[in-house]
Amino acid sequence: MTHDPNCLFCKISQGLIPSAKVYEDDEICAFKDIHPAAPVHFLMIPKKHIPMLEAAEASDAPLLGRMMELAPRLAKEQGCRPGKEGGFRVMVNNGVDGGQEVYHLHLHVMGGPRPWKK
Repeated sequence: MTHDPNCLFCKISQGLIPSAKVYEDDEICAFKDIHPAAPVHFLMIPKKHIPMLEAAEASDAPLLGRMMELAPRLAKEQGCRPGKEGGFRVMVNNGVDGGQEVYHLHLHVMGGPRPWKK
């Protein structure tokens, strides 16, 4: 597995920087966002250092698929209501124009009661 020794999210996934983890396995780490934009807001990252979505390769597809499959379960566990009446948002920022601030691929999973929406 590749890591970037200067990457904030690599350090979090390795346990070098504390975080409020909500999930972890051999390939994926999920933790609460330190500046939540919704009642439920956590980040999912691959432990493999992939700088941005457009840098992902075909060989990363199974890992990215696992992340997408895992997102609904974690969203529900963190308090999002399931089904049509509930829901959550999954967002990936890519590059400067896409609003990416940390160059380690990450999914924002956000949800919870709608008063947070403006």
